[in-house]
Amino acid sequence: MPLSRMVLSSGRSIDLTELRMSSTYAGVLEGYPSKLFNDRTVRRLRRRAEAAFPSAPVHLLPPTRSYPDGPAGPFGPVEVLPSVTCIGVFDSTVVSPALDPVLHRSTLTVAWFQPTPSPEHADPALHTLPWDTLAGDYAL
Repeated sequence: MPLSRMVLSSGRSIDLTELRMSSTYAGVLEGYPSKLFNDRTVRRLRRRAEAAFPSAPVHLLPPTRSYPDGPAGPFGPVEVLPSVTCIGVFDSTVVSPALDPVLHRSTLTVAWFQPTPSPEHADPALHTLPWDTLAGDYAL
């Protein structure tokens, strides 16, 4: 049973079957979020998704970045990512019309950032995923 079901803007229905959330800046002891630090954080999220679900294609939604007022430090201006990282596994019907839809499904692992752990604040770009070009088919 899926955790959630959503309909993409293309009309395809997808099921969220697994969701992992964590704090974007957990464990940061000193310094401040900068472009360099955040670029590494984004790459790390993608690598975590690929390592956790190696048999599924992974897609990273580019995060929104905000720039609060304040002086730049030694690493440049302050740049802030949304506070929650998410890795979700989504399933749907097959992409390839040559495959038997009873014996096959399609899957996609998506990594994204959102401001709170609430599903209502999920990245709106989730609804515009180009599923047919990103997802991979698999046998049941």
